[in-house]
Amino acid sequence: MNANRFSGTLHLPGDEGFEEACFGRVFNARRPVDRTPAAVLEAVCEQDVVEGVRLALERGWQVAVRSGGHSWAAWSVREDALLIDLGEFREMAYDPATGIVTATPSVKGGDELNPYLGEFGRFFNGGHCPSVGIGGFLLQGGQGWNARGWGWAAENIVAIDVVTAEGELVRADEEHHSDLFWAARGAGPGFFGIVTRFHLRTRPLPRHLAHTVHGYPLELFDEVMTWLHGMHHTVSDLVEIVALTQTPPGSGTAVLLVTGVSMTDTPAQAAEALAPLHANPYADRALFRVEARPTTLAEQLAGQRAANPEGHRYLVDNAWLTGPAREVVPAIREAFTGHPTPGTFTIWFSMAPLRPLPDMAFSLQSEIYCATYVVYDDPARDAELRAWLDAATAAMRPVTAGQYLGDSDFTVRQLRFMGDAQWRRLNEIRAVRDPKGLFAGYLGSGAVTNTNHWEQ
Repeated sequence: MNANRFSGTLHLPGDEGFEEACFGRVFNARRPVDRTPAAVLEAVCEQDVVEGVRLALERGWQVAVRSGGHSWAAWSVREDALLIDLGEFREMAYDPATGIVTATPSVKGGDELNPYLGEFGRFFNGGHCPSVGIGGFLLQGGQGWNARGWGWAAENIVAIDVVTAEGELVRADEEHHSDLFWAARGAGPGFFGIVTRFHLRTRPLPRHLAHTVHGYPLELFDEVMTWLHGMHHTVSDLVEIVALTQTPPGSGTAVLLVTGVSMTDTPAQAAEALAPLHANPYADRALFRVEARPTTLAEQLAGQRAANPEGHRYLVDNAWLTGPAREVVPAIREAFTGHPTPGTFTIWFSMAPLRPLPDMAFSLQSEIYCATYVVYDDPARDAELRAWLDAATAAMRPVTAGQYLGDSDFTVRQLRFMGDAQWRRLNEIRAVRDPKGLFAGYLGSGAVTNTNHWEQ
């Protein structure tokens, strides 16, 4: 095997540094020790990716890809597959004439891409956790900043450069290799190619950010969430609305936070956009209130970074919720009020009123997204905490439409994540584009079927 064909580094089992190459960039400290790649290629350029795919074809290996390393189940670590790690391949370029930025998949949306775009007065609605790479995030649809108003981040992909299962580098867009372009926007780890560059439409950086935060005791959970469920669709689409429960640092008690971040140009616009959240009928019973206070993207990212600390173990699950408040609120109560560790947090993310989606693989959403993140350190608690999370999500079954790929782990639980017609089309394209199954695809305890497991 000629490792000299790469500008980057090829690591083989038994080599010094192989284990670090396998797991060092996996964000979740709960790592898959039962899966060992055939080799790890740390790519530093596009040609490395091309050569890596060609090497896999020569050796009869499957191929898995790592961009940011944030998938909770470490989808990139696959048994006997070549792991092509893009962490050292980081490039960005902005074109002021078109407003389009090109960026490689491992570029971090909050820590790298938006600071770079900010120099030009531009913004891209990447992931909330600032260290998330744009690769997996965009392939899964991209639930980024103000998704309810600005849409899914994948909707702003105008083209991709992608290495195919034949080891060829092509550009795909609406007119060229349109099947790959369609699939890349939503297939997630089931995508049958390796994106080397995204070409992304940017937007003007909002000139005035403000936020509202009401903190409530958990005793008011039912009342506050019933009110929020009934009114969130009436709030301006310039406001990102998130309700969450978490335990503040230094406190032993979890609180319910109802938050709004407005992305406007003036303080007056922010006050008007956020005003409906201030009209909460339980506001006089809040533990504290912050209303239309000016904030910055950096401040918001610092809060996200604190909630998603590195070096910890994570168990995560999610659901798209549908139904009236009288059904939804009791179904999510345990996930919000029964947290088993101080670091655990659960979010309720408004997508209402739903915007129609363009024709792309990503095709399943509802007006409310709910996800729970169990954060802890003790490996001995894995089974106990998994059982709690499984029970909390099982309680949501009657109001669950499906799940979002970005917070899913198919080795534990499978739900629908795209429309039936889109699932059929995705598999038809895969049969043409990757007939031999070069790319490892979805990782599950069995075959991934795009169905809710209790309906199978």
